Amino acid sequence: MLDGVSEPGDDEKWLVVDGRRWRRTDPAIPEAELARLKSHLGRGRSGVRMASSDAELEATRHRTQLAKVGLGERGTPWWEQTDSQRRERWESALAELDGL
Repeated sequence: MLDGVSEPGDDEKWLVVDGRRWRRTDPAIPEAELARLKSHLGRGRSGVRMASSDAELEATRHRTQLAKVGLGERGTPWWEQTDSQRRERWESALAELDGL
C-alpha cells in the first residue's frame, strides 16, 4: 500500500506485447513532465539509429536509459516507491536529461 492507496494490479503494472512483458509508465507523472520525458526518449531512440560513432551511440543510449528510468520503466519499480521517491525519480531524470 502506497500512502493509503492499494497496490496496482498486474494490468496497471505491465503491458504485454507479442508475449513479452514490459513495465508500464508511472501513472503519477504529471502531463508536462511526461511529455518532456517522452520527448527525450524519442530523441534517444532516434539518435541510436542515426549514431555515426561509438561515442554518439553511447550518448544516445544514455539518454534513452535516463528517460526510461524517469518514466519508471526501468530501475526500481514505481509501485515499490513512495510518492516522494517517484517524484524525485522523474525530476532528477529530467534535470539530467535537460542538461545534456
